[in-house]
Amino acid sequence: MKHGTTEQVHRIATQINRVLENKSYLSAAFLDVSQAFDKVWHDGLLYKLKKQLSYPFFSLLKSYLTDRYFMVKQQDEYTTLHPIKAGVPQGSVLGPILYLLYTADLPSTDNTEVATFADDTAILAMHSDPRKATENLQTNLNKIENWLKRWRLRVNECKSTHIVFTLRHGECPPATLNGIRLKQAQDTKYLGIYLDRRLTWQKHILIKRKQLGIKFRQVYWLIGRNSELTLDNKLLVYKSILKPLWTYGIQLWGTASNSNLSILQRFQNKVLRTIVNAPWYVTSSSIEKDLRIPSVREVITSYSTKYNTRIRAHPNNLAKTLFDDSGEVRRLKRFKPNDLVHRFTD
Repeated sequence: MKHGTTEQVHRIATQINRVLENKSYLSAAFLDVSQAFDKVWHDGLLYKLKKQLSYPFFSLLKSYLTDRYFMVKQQDEYTTLHPIKAGVPQGSVLGPILYLLYTADLPSTDNTEVATFADDTAILAMHSDPRKATENLQTNLNKIENWLKRWRLRVNECKSTHIVFTLRHGECPPATLNGIRLKQAQDTKYLGIYLDRRLTWQKHILIKRKQLGIKFRQVYWLIGRNSELTLDNKLLVYKSILKPLWTYGIQLWGTASNSNLSILQRFQNKVLRTIVNAPWYVTSSSIEKDLRIPSVREVITSYSTKYNTRIRAHPNNLAKTLFDDSGEVRRLKRFKPNDLVHRFTD
């Protein structure tokens, strides 16, 4: 309730960090639900709504879902009308809510944790024994398999991944869904953020650097050395188009090593030097200071401070626990999200 994608990824990152600190294994399956919003079975959804809502609300939503039709247009030809028996209207306010109500009873077990955000689903199983970790994961996947068949949803097994988060050399056995082995990977994308098996954030930063390079080339004609835009407008282009690409999730991947963070700092230096057409002898730090553009480290501190304040005053008690690491082992010399406020100021 009232949390965003950053909090959701933070929740998974917390579990991964706990596993790494305890020298154990986290066997995780990230499922790709095929056409999730389009496949919601109306009869099944209405059955669940009738059990959870009072009759006036149920009848209102039933009226909203039923008696909908569609046709297909090809050039100047139209098909006849056909009834829509599945799917929630996309782009509507109620669409995601109805999908969440439909999947609220997704099965879980005592030995696993299910993390869902709309149609992005992750199942996590933690154990010191790699075989036991996947065994617990597979038990939950078997229940999910039966649930999917009952409620007429489908997971694309080829796009779903199985990843083992650990610092140890051993591997967990593979996991299957619908009799198909899930692809085992060294990293995975969840809600736009890349998680690698050791949670170094290197893959995420490298991919963001690649995306930034592509976007920079696309807008170079606007902010390049020969552009006639004013300096203020060039900076506006950088702040509104380029900067949001790398700041997303910075409250989490800001814990990466200095060598990985420097990849993005060098990119910002390159862009700012291009914008002002700076000669070689002018330092990048001077350019940042003159333009009043914070460095990557300063952005991490700023975003993390605001995030810390928001989480500690969050109306969702589960979100508040994200920064509660009292009693947890801190064996590794690595930073966690709640350390970022003071990482570069101590």
